[in-house]
Amino acid sequence: MASNAFERLSRLENRQTLCLTHYGRKTKRPYEVTIWYLVDKGRLYLVTSNADRNWVRNVKARPAVSLRVGNEIFNGDVREVIDQQEREHVRGLVDSKYWFVMPIMRIARMLSAMRLVRDNSAAFEVILSEN
Repeated sequence: MASNAFERLSRLENRQTLCLTHYGRKTKRPYEVTIWYLVDKGRLYLVTSNADRNWVRNVKARPAVSLRVGNEIFNGDVREVIDQQEREHVRGLVDSKYWFVMPIMRIARMLSAMRLVRDNSAAFEVILSEN
């Protein structure tokens, strides 16, 4: 992550959401969505419990994104977090930051572990460029 961009972002890490601008995989048009994010040890993560959302499919096809947190704007490229150990680390970050939704998330994880529902979550690291 670019150091200046990370310094700016680290001042905003306690906010709950950011505005993600992603680009349509077919239309190439920009779309915006408000989503959760996490900052940890120089890394920025985007997470969702529903990998079927359009923004997820779009960033997989077109990884260039723009992020707005407060009045700050950041640009970068996403990479999907596939490694199981890294996914568990990100899940722990979600548990810490978004503790208020943990009862719901624990039930969903339990149902997934029991194979009653599938785990449809996704996590992405954003590699920020210098703006």
